[in-house]
Amino acid sequence: EAEAALFFSGNALLPGADPAAHCYCGHQFGQFAGQLGDGAAMYLGEVCTEAGERWELQLKGAGPTAFSRQADGRKVLRSSIREFLCSEAMFHLGVPTTRAGACVTSESTVVRDVFYDGNPKYEKCTVVLRIAPTFIRFGSFEIFKPADEHTGRAGPSVERNDIRVQLLDYVISSFYPEIQAAHACDSDHVPRNAAFFREVTRRTARMVAEWQCVGFCHGVLNTDNMSIVGLTIDYGPFGFLDRYDPDHVCNASDSAGRYTYSKQPEVCKWNLQKLAEALEPELPLAVGEAIVAEEFDAEFQKHYLHKMRRKLGLVRSEQEEDSTLIAKLLETMHLTGADFTNTFCLLSSFPAEPEAPGLAEFLSALASQCASLEELRLAFRPQMDPRQLSMMLMLAQSNPQLFALIGTQANVTKELERVEQQSRLQRLTPEELQSRNSAHWATWLQAYRARLDKDREDAGDTAAWQAERLHVMHTSNPKYVLRNYIAQNAIEAAENGDFSEVRQVLKLLESPYRQEGEHAEAPEAAGPEGAATVASRRPSYSSKPPLWAAELCVT
Repeated sequence: EAEAALFFSGNALLPGADPAAHCYCGHQFGQFAGQLGDGAAMYLGEVCTEAGERWELQLKGAGPTAFSRQADGRKVLRSSIREFLCSEAMFHLGVPTTRAGACVTSESTVVRDVFYDGNPKYEKCTVVLRIAPTFIRFGSFEIFKPADEHTGRAGPSVERNDIRVQLLDYVISSFYPEIQAAHACDSDHVPRNAAFFREVTRRTARMVAEWQCVGFCHGVLNTDNMSIVGLTIDYGPFGFLDRYDPDHVCNASDSAGRYTYSKQPEVCKWNLQKLAEALEPELPLAVGEAIVAEEFDAEFQKHYLHKMRRKLGLVRSEQEEDSTLIAKLLETMHLTGADFTNTFCLLSSFPAEPEAPGLAEFLSALASQCASLEELRLAFRPQMDPRQLSMMLMLAQSNPQLFALIGTQANVTKELERVEQQSRLQRLTPEELQSRNSAHWATWLQAYRARLDKDREDAGDTAAWQAERLHVMHTSNPKYVLRNYIAQNAIEAAENGDFSEVRQVLKLLESPYRQEGEHAEAPEAAGPEGAATVASRRPSYSSKPPLWAAELCVT
């Protein structure tokens, strides 16, 4: 263990290692940022298996590289635990992802201003060993980009098409060998490159469909954080949905809401268009754009509907109205503030037949997963000082051109919606909320039962259909995901020298789905305890988040 820590902290080199840092560029929050590169990660080398697999080893947080700019190249315990746990959680959820092999911390410290509010603190330096077939990303091909018309920034390898060709040949031959083999005799590489880009598009569409189905929000979907082999990469200010909100922003630095949960598919599609631009002239831009238009939406919808049908236990037939049923479910979850993960988990206990027992218990459990009045009032509390909002509204009326130039219109609109929603919530009673929620769910459950009836009719054997339905739902709807409050409890314990909670959480995340024969108890509803009380006891890992979790801020 001591020897492993020596190697995986970066204090000694593994035999055969050849450390390097990768140069890439990227569009960050929609704007080309120029050269970025591995500022806190370093490549060690590859391990090639007898089965023909390639695994690249990378240390994240081991110190400065050629691309660290003015930073120190270090990562801290807090962010390293989050990356370690989430990459493993995603793997066991069945989502394409990079992996984490080790996490090594130390007594060395660095200063970090966690919330960018002028209150820095010392944090322990920590290194994560990351593993993937490759860490090449969309931004790797943007190093050839000439000066951007908006930002004026350019890549470091403008007009070096020889390097682009070399990089493209390497990626296709190493990670898409079947495409390379199929086009080995082609004198023109455009068909090969088109086939490669088509497969990247499909993989990316399937990856983001998987995210949407488990409620995962990446947080920083820049082109430099998009894998060329369709993996989830670079875990930073990510989050899993608690209360379902299509406009959820997990990254507190994303003030404009560019990377909300619901926008992730469209952003991934936009990033693919930027990759198409970066591949020209080896792939004509018109060809690349046509591939994105032809493939992305179709592949996303196909995979998303397939996964969602399984989550709903629709196992024997596919109906055109399924997409409407799914959309109405999400709308109902939004209207009632239902917990994303736990609501899907609960649906397996919904009595499929009207006369079947257990309906009252199911409805009670479902109600416990809807947001309370207190939770909703906390979620929709105003974010702006009333005086600031008033000034912005006055500016919008007196000088709309300046107001538009400042670029705060979306924020002001959202703030006005919060104020209006908060006003409605203040007038609402708990009884009225419960009645409203019950009505919303009654409408959707009626449609769901009718759809289950159709599925059962196509099955013939009702008992076999029910067994298959439950098995599919139990293996499609996770009981455990890495909620922010669970990660925070583990981080706080680790920062105090106790890593048992990290190990316990990792163990649970390695088996996120209900095991066969496991009691199908309803997920627990979190009580109203304060932060100190919750943090001092072992959390219920499948519960709704406690109220204090709403105050957690990830940047």
